[in-house]
Amino acid sequence: MSSNTVVPATIVGGGRVGQALSDMSGGLDTVVRRGESVETAEGPIYVCTRNDVLGDVVAGTPQGRRSDLVFLQNGMLQPWLEEQGLGDCTQALIYFAVAKLGEAPTDGITDVNPEGLTAVTGKWADAFAERLTSNGLTCHVLDAESFRGSMFEKLIWISAFMLVGARHEGCTVGEVESTYNSEVKTLIEELLVGTAAEAGVTFQEGAVERLCAYARSVAHFPTAVKEFEWRNGWFHGASTKALSAGNPDPFPTHSAWLKEVGAI
Repeated sequence: MSSNTVVPATIVGGGRVGQALSDMSGGLDTVVRRGESVETAEGPIYVCTRNDVLGDVVAGTPQGRRSDLVFLQNGMLQPWLEEQGLGDCTQALIYFAVAKLGEAPTDGITDVNPEGLTAVTGKWADAFAERLTSNGLTCHVLDAESFRGSMFEKLIWISAFMLVGARHEGCTVGEVESTYNSEVKTLIEELLVGTAAEAGVTFQEGAVERLCAYARSVAHFPTAVKEFEWRNGWFHGASTKALSAGNPDPFPTHSAWLKEVGAI
């Protein structure tokens, strides 16, 4: 279903998420495929591509429209966005899943967070949230500081579960949560404490339980250490910087396990 309150948008990328967002508007959107330029005059521009083509997306967006870009990717985008002069652009944390192209999304609600975890901040936050909620999904509009904490929390989720899974022959996220629960909790706690110190982030109570509950809700997801620059790379960079300055590694377990799986 869709609502007549949905703000028409440009959608960059015709994959599962891009198609799902487009379906929510009832045909009001303009879909731009990879390699095509953004030519619309107004409205949000939802970027539904892999991280490795984000530079091409920005290059294909007119200078005067770049503040309308809405980034939906996993991982640590902020340093890259700031390099592009886009540090204040709208960002969203996506906790819904689209199993196959053309299928409706499944909301990422969990037994710990039945109110949902998807969140957004920035210029087009209200429009994005309205698009989701009018189509039966949850979404929370956050201020920049609250979003930053949630963003780091999701970064920790994907970095920790993928790394522990890689230690065990690429088992599923659900198997990490159930069979290797003590390992993943140890790593999550280390990343939470180290990130709070390194980045000055304040995390809401119950982060470990929240992240394990999300893992249970997407138990079938495979695991692998990939998109290193955007995921585990942020923690590895902080470790490298600390060690080169003669300080202790803020993420020693993370560093050791990255070496173990051959990621560094």
